[in-house]
Amino acid sequence: MTTGEDVNKRRDFVRQFSVMLPNRVGAFSALANLLSGRKIEVIGLSVQDSRDATVARLVLNDPDRAEELFMEQGIAYTLSELVVVRMKECGVDLKRCLNVLYEAETNLDYAFPLMVQHKGHSLLAMFLEDVEFGASVLNQAGLTVVYEDELLR
Repeated sequence: MTTGEDVNKRRDFVRQFSVMLPNRVGAFSALANLLSGRKIEVIGLSVQDSRDATVARLVLNDPDRAEELFMEQGIAYTLSELVVVRMKECGVDLKRCLNVLYEAETNLDYAFPLMVQHKGHSLLAMFLEDVEFGASVLNQAGLTVVYEDELLR
């Protein structure tokens, strides 16, 4: 039996860390090694490079421990929420997903695939202007939104 509290419980969206790294050889490798040393895996990655610095957007398998590690090591970061959609048929579902967001008039700022699967299917992580609204319209359209508790080990 579910209680009213369980029905209204907010699902947590997948968290993304954005970390500014110097644009030099080995900077990301050092960060990946630091995470790996604490058994934190990178399961999603997008890198935006510029002349002086790089912004690494990371989805990690243990965001709570990663946050502790970053604070302990003095690594500056920001946290964002992503809408992650399961792609059963990548081309078809991608087109459908983009059309749903377009018809709902919500902005997709950027997207990247995750390096893990959910129930044997590919995953697309999206940064939307309004995650609650975006997840709602995607769910209503029959697309599967994957939440943090389903994705993390």
